[in-house]
Amino acid sequence: MSEEKTRTPRPQQVYTLLVEVGRKTGDGLPKGATGAALMIYATGVDEAEAVREAVAVLKQADMAPLDVTGYGTLDERIAQGHEVEDDERALMDKALAENAVIVAQVSPFFD
Repeated sequence: MSEEKTRTPRPQQVYTLLVEVGRKTGDGLPKGATGAALMIYATGVDEAEAVREAVAVLKQADMAPLDVTGYGTLDERIAQGHEVEDDERALMDKALAENAVIVAQVSPFFD
């Protein structure tokens, strides 16, 4: 007789990611921009999953992700001394409620 292992699903969390993107036809970035930095809130059971989800969504949006920097969950950011404003918390709550990837800010790069 073999015992079945019961897996407790790990809860989704929201991770703050900074994604650098390059140029690609149809990316929606302003004319003359060489790329952009995107502040993103993405859900996942861990940061690796949140990164994979964010990159997949950006690729579907015809963007060209080049680099991702993770800043952790809300609790991790607070522990690191980050100040997290109410509007940012609201976007994180929305990402969690909708199990979504939310682009909070886009900062285009110009030469």
